[in-house]
Amino acid sequence: MPSIRLADLAQQLDAQLHGDGDIVITGIASMHSAQAGQITFLSNSRYQAQLASCQASAIVLTEADLPHCHSAALVVKNPYLTYALMAQLMDTTPAPAADIAPSAVISPEARLGKNVAVGANAVIESGAELGDNVIIGPGCFIGKQARIGAGTRLWANVTIYHEVEIGQHCLIQSGTVIGADGFGYAFDRGNWIKIPQLGTVIIGDRVEIGACTTIDRGALDNTQIGNGVIIDNQCQIAHNVVIGENTAVAGGVIMAGSLKIGRYCQIGGASVINGHMEIADKVVVTGMGMVMRPITEPGVYSSGIPLQPNKVWRKTAALVMNIDEISKRLKAVERKVGKD
Repeated sequence: MPSIRLADLAQQLDAQLHGDGDIVITGIASMHSAQAGQITFLSNSRYQAQLASCQASAIVLTEADLPHCHSAALVVKNPYLTYALMAQLMDTTPAPAADIAPSAVISPEARLGKNVAVGANAVIESGAELGDNVIIGPGCFIGKQARIGAGTRLWANVTIYHEVEIGQHCLIQSGTVIGADGFGYAFDRGNWIKIPQLGTVIIGDRVEIGACTTIDRGALDNTQIGNGVIIDNQCQIAHNVVIGENTAVAGGVIMAGSLKIGRYCQIGGASVINGHMEIADKVVVTGMGMVMRPITEPGVYSSGIPLQPNKVWRKTAALVMNIDEISKRLKAVERKVGKD
């Protein structure tokens, strides 16, 4: 990790410096593990007591927490956001590829912008178009007529099918597949008849997609992912799904076909969302949510039963299985009480 003077770091982060600006910061760590030379952050005043024992050379915090700090500090309004920006400044993650590997197979009919890098054994087919500063990791496949915008990075073994369009400054992690066939079949006399998927996938700018996620191409219309969307690992996004800008999707989420999700939504991990319906802007679905009906108003929505000791869960399950009978008995009692 690169080293930087605390005063220089404060200037780049637009933070107010308290203490020795000549301290050299060599890394970032959590409050409980930070050592001399490292910087940490306090984003929740509930952990204020940890300031007394923290060994970091500097701490990012708010003005309200500053009186409890006994080391150098950077005072900001939002310590967690500042941590994110600080991590970007000190990031040492290598590029997925450098230059063009001799083993890469690139069609002469593909169009590559300036400073494009392509890793070993990657394949770029005819008609594909890569913007300036695109990085394609080892083992990637870029199909015919696919388009990838400037500054986008693909890690190893990403598959981009034909005619998929990806915007600028996106990041796609290893093993992700974009543009595979949606799950479209017609049933005829005991047999499934495949419906060719004639749409594609359109991904906006500044989209990040985690490892081993799949985004299917549309059947007729396109699957669309808006600008600024972030998608975690191992998600399934079916054909013709539309996700509005700046929505966040946590790991393991399954979205059925022709679903439309609004802007600035947050979908909790392992949630399952039915297709052919809409979810409004600014909706939060908590983890393991099962969304079976449209959501028309912003807010926080939850479903599922939290973990219980097995004995308690068995009783709960037994009650649920008998809920219809219990309801009938309750109505009978209500009728009797009403007559009395």
